[in-house]
Amino acid sequence: MTETVGRDYIVQTQLPGYDKEAGWLNADERSAFIAKNKLRFLRNYQRKALNAIQDAVAEGSTRFLCEMATGTGKTLTSAAVIKLFLRTGNARRVLFLVDRLELEDQAAKAFKDYLKNDYATAIYKERRDDWRKAEIVVTTVQSLLFNNKYKRLFSPTDFDLVISDEAHRSIGGNARAVFEYFVGYKLGLTATPRDYLKSFDASKPTTRDPREQERRLLLDTYRTFGCDSGQPTFRYSLLDGVKDGFLINPVVVDARTDITTKLLSEQGYAVMVPAGDEGQQEQSFVSKDFEKKFFSQATNELFCQTFMKNGLRDPVTGEFGKGLVFAVSQSHAAKLTQTLNELADKLWPGKYQSDFAVQVTSSVPDAQQYTINFTNNNLLGSANFNALYKTSKARVCVTVGMMTTGYDCPDILNLALMRPVYSPSDFVQIKGRGTRKHNFLEQLFDEDLKPLINEPEKTRFKFFDFFANCEYFEEKFDYDEVLRLPARASEGDGQGGEPPPPLAGVYEHTGADAIHHVAEQQIGYEGMKIDRMFFEKFEDQVKADPTLQQQVENEQWEQAIDYVVSHLFDKPNDHFNLDKLRRAAGVDRRLSLKEILQKIFGLIPYFKSKDELLEDEFQEFLLANQSRLAEDQGAAVLAMKYFFKAYASDAALRAIIDGKRFGELNVNPAFGVGDLRAVPPEWRQQIPEYVKDYVSLNQFM
Repeated sequence: MTETVGRDYIVQTQLPGYDKEAGWLNADERSAFIAKNKLRFLRNYQRKALNAIQDAVAEGSTRFLCEMATGTGKTLTSAAVIKLFLRTGNARRVLFLVDRLELEDQAAKAFKDYLKNDYATAIYKERRDDWRKAEIVVTTVQSLLFNNKYKRLFSPTDFDLVISDEAHRSIGGNARAVFEYFVGYKLGLTATPRDYLKSFDASKPTTRDPREQERRLLLDTYRTFGCDSGQPTFRYSLLDGVKDGFLINPVVVDARTDITTKLLSEQGYAVMVPAGDEGQQEQSFVSKDFEKKFFSQATNELFCQTFMKNGLRDPVTGEFGKGLVFAVSQSHAAKLTQTLNELADKLWPGKYQSDFAVQVTSSVPDAQQYTINFTNNNLLGSANFNALYKTSKARVCVTVGMMTTGYDCPDILNLALMRPVYSPSDFVQIKGRGTRKHNFLEQLFDEDLKPLINEPEKTRFKFFDFFANCEYFEEKFDYDEVLRLPARASEGDGQGGEPPPPLAGVYEHTGADAIHHVAEQQIGYEGMKIDRMFFEKFEDQVKADPTLQQQVENEQWEQAIDYVVSHLFDKPNDHFNLDKLRRAAGVDRRLSLKEILQKIFGLIPYFKSKDELLEDEFQEFLLANQSRLAEDQGAAVLAMKYFFKAYASDAALRAIIDGKRFGELNVNPAFGVGDLRAVPPEWRQQIPEYVKDYVSLNQFM
C-alpha cells in the first residue's frame, strides 16, 4: 500500500499517456483537452484521504471511515481507493454498497467513467449470472437483504474490500448484517458532520424521538468502522470546502407566515374543536403537526409564492433557477407541486403547461429516472427559453426523502424546507444539495452569447426556511444531550414520512395567511453552528481544566500554551490541533493559540478579522508617525493605508516591493503601479520598513 498517489492517479487510467498528447502539451489548449476527455484530477484533500487510508493499513487497521462534506467528491475518492486496493493486490474484487436505486446507477456510471480501461464495473441486478467477471460490483443493500440473498448466493470471501456509501444510512439496522458478512477491508463514506455526536446509554429506556434514532444510528456507524472516539480516518468538512473555494455556503431566507409563527411558538396555534356531543374544547397545534393534523392551503400557497418571488434566477436565461422543495409527506408534495404549477402558469402563460414543478416521491412511477433527468437537464424536456441552452424544462422537484442523500445536481440554485426538520443529519444532508459550485456556460452552446453572461459561475444558493429550522439548530437544539435509542419502527416507504394521523384531533384552517417576515442572511466562512461544533467541544474542555484556568488567570501565557499542546492536542479521543481549531473558528486569518484561549475565557469578545487587525495596525502606525506626517498629506492617507494593508497581508507583493521589481505591478491585480504612485514618495520605503519592524505578519497568513 506504499504506492504513490499523484493528482493524476485516476487520469492515468482514464487516458494513459495523456501528458504526451498535443492538447495537454499546449497550455492554451489544455483546459479544452481536459474537458473534452472528462479527465478527473484528484484534489489535495482527496489525495490526503488516500494517504490516511494507506497509513491506517500500515498500522494494521482493516476498517476506515472517510467523512467528507457533500460535493467534495466522495465517489471520485472511492474510485481512487478501489484502484489503489486492486493495483496493490490488497483486493481482487470490491463491493460498493448504496441504499438507494438512484445512487446505484450514479456510482456505477462514475466508476465506468473513471476506471473502465483497467477494471470492469457491474450492477449486480443487471449481471446476476456473471457478476464475478467484474472487479467492481455495485448494489443496493436492500437487494442483498431480500430473502437473505447475501448468504445464499455469496461467500464471505467474494469481496476483499466493501465500501459503504452514505455509511450513516446504508449499514444501519438489518443492513449491517450484509456489511459484516463479508471479510476483508471495510470503508465507510459519510457527509454527516460528527462534532455534535455523543454516546448513548443503550441500557436506559428509549423513546421514538427521530433525533435520537438518527444520532444513535450515526454512532453505530463510527463503531462499525473502529472509530469509537468519533474521529474518522480522514475528515474534510463543509467549512474546509468553503474556505478552500470548492463549496458554497447558503443565503438563508428565513420566511415565516402568521400561522407558522404561531405553530413555532411555545403556546402553539390554538383553536376550538368539537368535544363530545355538542361541546367544544381548545386544542393547540405545533410545527410538527403541520400537514399531519393541522392543514392550511393558504399557508402552502404562501410558501410557494414566497419561494417563486424570491428565488434566484438562472444567469443565462433569467428563468427560475433549478430548485428542490422538501415536503412533509407525499400528499403534501402533491399539493405543493400543483400549487407551484398553477403559479408558474400565471407568471409564464403557456410556457410550462404544468411541467414547471414535478413530484418526485416513491409513489410516482419513474421517480428514480426523474432524479437522473433533472441532473442531466432533460426532465420533461429542455431548452425551454433558449434553444442553445440545455437546461431542464422542469425547474423544481418536490420531494420528501428521495433526494436528501447523495443526490448530485450542481446547478441547483434554490432549496426550500417547507417542513420542520428535527434530525441534524437530515438538515446537513438537505443543505448539502446546494453547496456544489457550477459553471452555467457548460450547458450554453451559443458562443456569441457566452461573453455576455454577467455571472456564469454559481457563487451562492438560496436556502428557504419556512419553519425556522436554521434557528432551531443554531440556538435551540441541544448538541450535548445523551439521547436514547428509539424503539424499532416498522418499515415505511422510504420517504421519511409518518403513518397517517388518526381522524380525531385533525384541524383544517380555511382562512387566509400572511407573511410575518422574510429575512435573508449570507452564511459566511464561520458557517452554521451545526458546522462548527468542533471548536465548541474544545472550548468546553479548556474551560473545565483547572490548571488552564489558573494559568490564564495569572497571565502565564507560555505555560498555558505549552499545557494545551502537551495535554489536549493530538489525543486519541478528539485529535484537537491548532490547524483544525483555526478552521473551525471560521476567521479569515491565522489565529494564535493565545488568541483562542483569550476568546474562550472571555478576555476578548470575538476574533477580529484580517481587515480589522490591519486597521488597528495602521492606526498604530499613524500614531507613531504623526509628527512626521506633513499637514498636506491628509489626502494621501487613504493611499498609504491601502499600501500598508496590501504590503502587510500579501507575501507576493512584499517580494515585488522588496526586490524593486516594480514592472510586475503592471499586471498585479491587487496592487498596481497607480496605487504605488498615489503613495507619497517618502513613505514608499518607510511603510515597508515599519511593517517589517513592528507588525507580526504571521497572523495575516
